[in-house]
Amino acid sequence: MEEYTSQVSEEIHTDVLSKARISCYKARDAFYSCLVNKSDKKPTEIGTVGLLYPVDCNKTRQEYVKQCRPTWVKHFDRQYCSKKKVQRHLDDNESRRGPLSLPQPYTFKPPCSC
Repeated sequence: MEEYTSQVSEEIHTDVLSKARISCYKARDAFYSCLVNKSDKKPTEIGTVGLLYPVDCNKTRQEYVKQCRPTWVKHFDRQYCSKKKVQRHLDDNESRRGPLSLPQPYTFKPPCSC
């Protein structure tokens, strides 16, 4: 037990306190709202976990990375990508819904037996 207590530091990680979390969330929300607002622009910058974003969002991205822990940035980016992927699948399936149309018998002409 003495070994454990000597390894535990009395240091307080200020980046997980309430004010720091709130500033992280604000920076995150600003970055993702920039992504939504600039969705018509071509994404050229690369974030974590393969997240692509336009150069116009670079300033908000830097603030986001500065305000949040790297593990949180990675987690939020992964979460955002996952939600976008699910939404893309749902939107794609939306166009495929409806009555099933099968080929009608008159569509195909029988081979000529001349």
